[in-house]
Amino acid sequence: MSNDPRPIEPPAPYFGVFDLFKIGIGPSSSHSVGPMKAAGAFLGELAGRRLLPAVDRVQVDLYGSLALTGLGHGTDTAVLMGLLGERPDLIDPDSIPTRLAEIRESGRIRLDGSHEIAFREETDLVFNRRIVLDAHPNGIRFRAYHGRDAEDPIHDSTYFSIGGGFIVRQGEEYRSDSADQPEVPYPFASGRDLLELTDRRGCSISDLALENERAFRPDTETSAGLRRIWEAMQECVSRGCRAEGILPGGLGIERRAPGLLRVLRDRAEESLRDPMAILDWVDLYALAVNEENAAGGRVVTAPTNGAAGIIPAVLHYFVRFCPESTPGKVERFLLTAAAIGSLYKRNASISGAEVGCQGEVGVACSMAAGALTEVLGGNPRQVEEAAEIGMEHNLGLTCDPIKGLVQVPCIERNAMGAVKAINASRLALRGDGQHFVSLDRVIRVMKRTGADMSSRYKETSEGGLAVNISEC
Repeated sequence: MSNDPRPIEPPAPYFGVFDLFKIGIGPSSSHSVGPMKAAGAFLGELAGRRLLPAVDRVQVDLYGSLALTGLGHGTDTAVLMGLLGERPDLIDPDSIPTRLAEIRESGRIRLDGSHEIAFREETDLVFNRRIVLDAHPNGIRFRAYHGRDAEDPIHDSTYFSIGGGFIVRQGEEYRSDSADQPEVPYPFASGRDLLELTDRRGCSISDLALENERAFRPDTETSAGLRRIWEAMQECVSRGCRAEGILPGGLGIERRAPGLLRVLRDRAEESLRDPMAILDWVDLYALAVNEENAAGGRVVTAPTNGAAGIIPAVLHYFVRFCPESTPGKVERFLLTAAAIGSLYKRNASISGAEVGCQGEVGVACSMAAGALTEVLGGNPRQVEEAAEIGMEHNLGLTCDPIKGLVQVPCIERNAMGAVKAINASRLALRGDGQHFVSLDRVIRVMKRTGADMSSRYKETSEGGLAVNISEC
């Protein structure tokens, strides 16, 4: 392995397993989950300052990628639900169309479910498609006014949706969802740190991650949370395999997962002669999740919604086709994946609007490859190698969704990413963990590639497939 220079100082904060894996709704973690959370944070500021009863008007301005692809990504819907006081992990997706229609028909909205004001989307929810804020391409500004015609707001806040459902207020640093974050016993800022710590302790990456999670909560609570994440992933696959019909948005994309499931079940005997048949099941799991996501259903952000199908697909593969599978190893899989994902979150980005789809599908592929390698018996160096392979062969992946919808090429891209993760794991397991390009180096290259990438290919729908397909 090449010798990498150490970072000057470890970045903060610590990103734990429940920062990387969050239950939410589709179709986008940065364009729907993040804005919904930002609206909730704004309401919290109003309530904390006792300003909510004085509010007569709220104006929301979307900037950059949120404005350019917000309609296709459901950002308008997410903002309205957030202003109602809803949370991504608790909202009932089936209730959204009715509640949205009520707001639009009445021209009124109940802030935090209690304080009713007039709200007209054409004037109070503005898509500033030609303005990109300096700090991040996903900007959202909330202003509250006392008096419908008032010019000066009584409260003004700008947030950035920085990928994976993470939000940060302008002028502040990201704070973990874990309140009063304690110091973890084994902080790490790089893959090199991870390997040195596991060498020193003679443990696996998931062991190290679990030790750090103990700083936040007892093992029983961590285990229960991980089971809930896995159950949500399984439920999403199940729903995606049942739901028929056309995905919303106007592209006319038909859900394929139910039909593929029927084919696989009807041709079970034929699959015995096909050594690649297992990959058809992996494709099915990924398609099911991302079709649910595209329809606005409940998914697990892993680490984003656009890449939500990769980790569940690889984990389903492990549970259903690998004899090494146990419930405990499912938890170890998620812990290892989160440790790898945290390195990208700390040192690069998981936002398609910032670095392209390499920051979403590429990161998810890397996380899944490393996690699968650990639960199949790989040592930490093999895990690190698998994670590196998973990203190296996604470098430069663009984010160019047609019509701003998380459908084409996003859904199939998850199936491809899941298969690539399995192959990356197999390559690493056949070696001894020694390899030429380290995970730290590939993360730095990914970040630089994203910086060099034209904004046309970073979730703006202004380049690539988005402008070269007649349907757009």
